[in-house]
Amino acid sequence: MTDSTITNKPLPSVKKNKKKKSKKKKVIFGIIIGVVLLIIITIIISSNKEKEILVQTEKITKRNITQVVTATGKIQSETQVNISAEISGEIVSLPFKEGEEVKKGDLLVKINPDAYYPQLKQQTAGVRVQQRNLESQEVTLQKYELELKRIQELYDKGLASQSELDNTQATVNEMLAQMNTTRAQINQQRASLLSVKYDLSKTTINSPISGTVTQLNNELGEKVLGTSFNVGSTIMAISDLSKMECQVEVGETDVSFVKIGDTARIEVDAFPDKILTGYVYEVANSATTTGIGTQDEVVNFIIKVRILDKDIELRPGMSCTADIEVNRKENVIAVPIQSVTVREEGFGMFGDETEGEDEEDKPENLSRESDDKMKKKKKPQEIVFIVENNYSVKKNVKSGISDDFYVEITEGLKEGEEVIKGPFKAINKELEEDTKVKVDNTKRKRFRRDE
Repeated sequence: MTDSTITNKPLPSVKKNKKKKSKKKKVIFGIIIGVVLLIIITIIISSNKEKEILVQTEKITKRNITQVVTATGKIQSETQVNISAEISGEIVSLPFKEGEEVKKGDLLVKINPDAYYPQLKQQTAGVRVQQRNLESQEVTLQKYELELKRIQELYDKGLASQSELDNTQATVNEMLAQMNTTRAQINQQRASLLSVKYDLSKTTINSPISGTVTQLNNELGEKVLGTSFNVGSTIMAISDLSKMECQVEVGETDVSFVKIGDTARIEVDAFPDKILTGYVYEVANSATTTGIGTQDEVVNFIIKVRILDKDIELRPGMSCTADIEVNRKENVIAVPIQSVTVREEGFGMFGDETEGEDEEDKPENLSRESDDKMKKKKKPQEIVFIVENNYSVKKNVKSGISDDFYVEITEGLKEGEEVIKGPFKAINKELEEDTKVKVDNTKRKRFRRDE
């Protein structure tokens, strides 16, 4: 009975293997827990580490600032005359071509006058006929006046009646009236004759000025339409190219800065290596509006700049860009234009700092007053950031005029302070009061291009 009994006790080697596996699992779990704890500790330490922003700076100095209004437009001659037809007809003479010079009084255009000669003869003949009628009436009047004189003498002697005298006087008066009518008809005929002669004279057009033919719209043999009361067909344009100007369009927000006499620097697309000088001599009082009633509506004012340079051959219609110097200040505090940003006043709920406020002034204790404050719009404030002991300091400032790179600061900064000028993201969003910064000006030139 004893020999046949089977025992279930484990072998010693099996127990040993189980103990080793259990110990190995504990070691692995311990390592994993340690790594996790190390990661957590690292995250906590890094989160508690103060954030540092890389910035570029510049020492504040005094500079000369010139405010400029830039506008585009066209080159034109100061004096340009459009030659238009006042009568209709065929061009039979056109001596000058586009680009040729003309002198005052030169024949520019001749329109066929044949249609006006018959009218001229007819009106001349009409005047002569009426003059002959008047001469005949003058002879008849002399006869009637003699008859009146004879009847008057007979009447005075009692040899003629009153009725005979009255009839003779009436005959003389009637002849005088007819003669007045004839004289009026003669004047009318002469006026018509003058009108025909005037039209005939307009068949020949002479140059009113000396200049250059800058536009030619018709050719020899073409017919033109004209009227004495409206502008007829523009045949050509004569321009005085010795006096050129730049006509540019300035927006309504900038036109108030522009004054007569302001200096201008002009770049002409046809001469990219030339900078011309000039001055403003006329500012339009009325605006020119395009796209009226649409989203693309634009209101501009025409500014005329007289060009002083005479050593360059400019042509009407050339595109140009004018930089008009509207204001200049010397030796003023200035910072890079990108250093100035705009923030709303305060960071609290009502536009002021809420930190450290009295308990009774907290939002939860305000009812009607808080509603009124919430409705008030926060006033934007111009600010710059300077660097002190590797920390940013916010400065409220007031700006003045500016050029392409620098802006005048009238209040809030002093010479010698180190102002932050980039990057734009840091100035516009990231920097606050007492933000830790690291100054790196080694890439100054590259930063300016990136701006």
